[in-house]
Amino acid sequence: MLNRIAVATFTLAVLFQSTLARADANPLLGTWQLKSFVREVAGTGERYNQLGVHPDGYISYSSDGRMLVFFVTADQPRPRNEPTDEERIKLHKSMLAYGGTYDLSPGKVVHHIDIEWDGKRLGTDQVRFYAIEGDTLSLKTEPNKSPVDGREGVGILTFVRVRASRP
Repeated sequence: MLNRIAVATFTLAVLFQSTLARADANPLLGTWQLKSFVREVAGTGERYNQLGVHPDGYISYSSDGRMLVFFVTADQPRPRNEPTDEERIKLHKSMLAYGGTYDLSPGKVVHHIDIEWDGKRLGTDQVRFYAIEGDTLSLKTEPNKSPVDGREGVGILTFVRVRASRP
């Protein structure tokens, strides 16, 4: 009986420890606020701010393997009342949003998209190369067509880790 209790206690300790180790092994866990979204055009090397000079948005990675993205342009319209059809078009054109699961390996994360703002990339895998320095996350896309303007190139995104504010 004592041996069974010892084995059970040991097994629980190992499981708990490995769960903590897995959580610590994922440097992307948490929520990150978008600070810049630069697009570099293939062939010319031209760089421009894909969503304006001061875009807003978040990317979030959870421990259950899900991720979400929501970005808006710096000049996103702010209708005072129910938006008109023209305002809705402008609102739609001022955002990017998607979600899904993700797989992580050193320096690389793959987003498996199962929901998206315009449906163009549903069911696709979006590869991102990442680097973290302190509380700053840099993501670089594989070469692709921009979901905003259709130009071929890469996206270079910079984020800052969101820290929970405590009262």
